[in-house]
Amino acid sequence: MIDALLKGLAISLLLIFSVGPVIFTTIKQTINHGRRGGFSFIIGVWISDVIWVVLSNGFSEAIKTLLDFKIPIGIGGCIFLIGMGIYFVFIKKIEPRRLQEPVEIAGDEYTPTGKKTNYFAIMSSGFIINTLNPAVISFWVIMAASLASVYSFNNRIIIFTTCLGVNMLADVGKVLGAGYIGKKLSDRVILIINRASGVLYLAFGFVILAGIIYSLVKD
Repeated sequence: MIDALLKGLAISLLLIFSVGPVIFTTIKQTINHGRRGGFSFIIGVWISDVIWVVLSNGFSEAIKTLLDFKIPIGIGGCIFLIGMGIYFVFIKKIEPRRLQEPVEIAGDEYTPTGKKTNYFAIMSSGFIINTLNPAVISFWVIMAASLASVYSFNNRIIIFTTCLGVNMLADVGKVLGAGYIGKKLSDRVILIINRASGVLYLAFGFVILAGIIYSLVKD
């Protein structure tokens, strides 16, 4: 059991220190929409991770079949990332007084300019970004396949539960940290952060797309 816990911790560290669109979006959503917005986003990511872990361990053959469609799934994810990049670099504007605390009316939060925050849309974006990321699919499938040959099903439950739990705690820390920093940033700095995150979306989208095209040409 100790070995399984340590293995789960080691895998979680790979996720925590990996650089990808999710970590930048978590910070950006928290700065733009407060901690509730940040938590909404990572909840979507968590749902996606749990689904991939369950499918990878319980329906390995079905997931192997799904990997045959990794290229179209990856292309769809690239298009989504590039579209978000274009939006945040060229279209998204920062509302005046955005850093003031949102006003709560009848249980719903509104920005100081009176615009209601759509937390379901934020959560959905986290789910989509994570679910359509071919690196995420490959990561969970490869981990499940490699561990299945060494560990029993019960030990794998411990490994993946530990991994997801530690990763969730790290995500909570990111949201809390970004929320604290976000309150001290000016509108201009937030605009720069949004533009920078948009550039990163574009970079990730085009890099992944280039990798897909290269694999197709190579084959």
